[in-house]
Amino acid sequence: MMLPAGLLPLRLLDSHKGDFGRVVVVAGSPGLTGAAALSANGALRAGAGLVTLATPRSLQPIFETKLTEAMTRGLSETKEQSLAVEALPELLELVERADAVAVGPGLSQHAQTKQLIKRLVPKITKPCVLDADGLNAVADDTKLLKRLVHPMIVTPHPGEMGRLIRLSAEEVQRDRQRIAVEFAKHHGVIVVLKGHRTLVANVDGELFINDTGNPGMAAGGMGDVLAGVIAGLLGQRLAPFDAARLGVYLHGLAGDLVAERLGRVGLIASDLLDTIPLAIRRYQGV
Repeated sequence: MMLPAGLLPLRLLDSHKGDFGRVVVVAGSPGLTGAAALSANGALRAGAGLVTLATPRSLQPIFETKLTEAMTRGLSETKEQSLAVEALPELLELVERADAVAVGPGLSQHAQTKQLIKRLVPKITKPCVLDADGLNAVADDTKLLKRLVHPMIVTPHPGEMGRLIRLSAEEVQRDRQRIAVEFAKHHGVIVVLKGHRTLVANVDGELFINDTGNPGMAAGGMGDVLAGVIAGLLGQRLAPFDAARLGVYLHGLAGDLVAERLGRVGLIASDLLDTIPLAIRRYQGV
């Protein structure tokens, strides 16, 4: 199916930042601060009005340096500096004030952090993207995805999809469309199954096959940017399926625009950030 025009309307002259959503990104752990920063900046580049990164408290000074436009909130942490179960009340307070949430980039697979995510997911009442370690946290109990007010957007690569359904990445790749559609329908979620011609499956079985992107995007951090972009679109009140398919399209288009300028070899995730607004401009035809 084709991507409809007009999913992201042009902005009115008297717009202000509150019109474009408050996004909370729950991300980061030692060694994975880049994933969190890429996601937060991805949400901003997709047009979110305000973005707050929720991260382990001891890492907050790092993000105060890495991030200029995003706000940060340091939360309770384990001795290994990942998010602790005790962070749940703080997270729920942040989520309550948000318009959209992204959970997972660079969170680690620490046992306490996984338990935190399992407790958080059923309590999220705002549109949400569940990515990376957020998906790993619920892999052994995917029933959690069925108990939500809004259909969650899950963004697995083939390996993560395999963990969710107990198959190998190779088995997922051999039957991508069926697996994405069946998981979306069975769990009541929007599935973004990443890879060449990324698939976006809606809860009713509708399937979007993306045609943007290139092999130069096979590099670390690309999925973190995508999670942020989709969350940024959710913050602007797009319906979850629309935010997912438009986010995938814009992310791939930004990669194509960068490849035209720099080539495909050596293309890195942060290259996309400055180019996402250009991709939006091209999509909107302005």
